[in-house]
Amino acid sequence: MSRPNTESQGEEWLTAGNPPTDLSLFANAMLASYRRAIESVAAAAGDIGAAAHRLTTAWRAGGRLIYVGAGSSGLAAASDAAELPGTFGLDESRIAIVLAGGTHQAFRINATAEDDAAAGEQAIATFGALARDAVIAVSASGSTPFTVAAAAEARRRGAFVIGIAHHKDSPLLSGADAPILLESGEEALRGSTRLAAGVAQKAALGMLSSLMGFELGHIHQGLMVNLKADNAKLRDRARGIVAMVAGISEAEAETALAEAGGQVKVAILIARRGVSVNEAVACLAAAEGRIDHALRLVRTA
Repeated sequence: MSRPNTESQGEEWLTAGNPPTDLSLFANAMLASYRRAIESVAAAAGDIGAAAHRLTTAWRAGGRLIYVGAGSSGLAAASDAAELPGTFGLDESRIAIVLAGGTHQAFRINATAEDDAAAGEQAIATFGALARDAVIAVSASGSTPFTVAAAAEARRRGAFVIGIAHHKDSPLLSGADAPILLESGEEALRGSTRLAAGVAQKAALGMLSSLMGFELGHIHQGLMVNLKADNAKLRDRARGIVAMVAGISEAEAETALAEAGGQVKVAILIARRGVSVNEAVACLAAAEGRIDHALRLVRTA
């Protein structure tokens, strides 16, 4: 059976005056819009990479990372922020989430709160000076008053502002230091920015934070070598990572992790190079946290 041309069916759905009530046609229209969403992220890859480099610089300098958004865009931003401490071992006290309507009821979207520009300014003002910090502001339209005002206030306070939106020349992109335009196109469900726009936002945010994690040295051989192993699943994962990178058994990896106090990179150096905890920590500091560089430094020391 030949594969349906979902792109043409997606166009048929979007251009029909009265879209047919065919479930498969709607499904194909959604798939076509998702493909456009990912293509929009690919088109913005250069801007995403450049912005990620600036995030890395800010983080290394001791700055904070502040995510800003409203509605479904805010939830996408909050989801990415929430993953960073566990995935990359980042200090959660330096990561903040600013949502229209607050974070106390994040899954009950306050639709009217996104229109409150003054609240956006006030939310950012609570952080004080932001000269060392970076802000990621997300808005599908690029004109959400809360998000645009928060981003503008952050920039006035010295933050490096990354704006993610889907409309060229929108206020959010025009006012950002690093504008990221995601031209994901028409939604199959018109007006619902949680679908194609949401896919594009999630992919772009994931690229931003993961590229930052890579530059910080928290990814090695496609592995999360700085994960926070705070449950049974992640302790198993940490043990497997140490065993794989160090070329040892999982039992030996468990011993190395215990000696390293659960720090994966330190355990790798202990197991693979036979150094002490203090030597491993010093070596990682000299290598700016990159385990590949640290392994070379230990070998040549």
